Amino acid sequence: MPHVVTDACVLCKYTDCVDVCPVDCFHEGPNFLVINPDECIDCAVCVPECPAAAIFASEDVPGDMQEYIALNAELSKTWPSITRAKAALPDADKWKDVKDKLKYLEK
Repeated sequence: MPHVVTDACVLCKYTDCVDVCPVDCFHEGPNFLVINPDECIDCAVCVPECPAAAIFASEDVPGDMQEYIALNAELSKTWPSITRAKAALPDADKWKDVKDKLKYLEK
């Protein structure tokens, strides 16, 4: 099962996960990252790298974040691939622990 980027990434966009991905399955939007489920090999090396704890195996995505499974699949088709880490968003540390950020997601 592929991995999924969830709510904690919105408005943070830490990219530590990108550097460790062996198949470059991350895609970048304005204020969020997603994983292409067709490219993810379920290696899980990205999970411990995320400072916001935003990445889950699809079968472990919390119930209140299930919509992120479809969002990752949908947005990874149109957003460009990201293969190298870059600076997080300027207010990432402020937003890291805020909950229910879907309303702030820029598509």
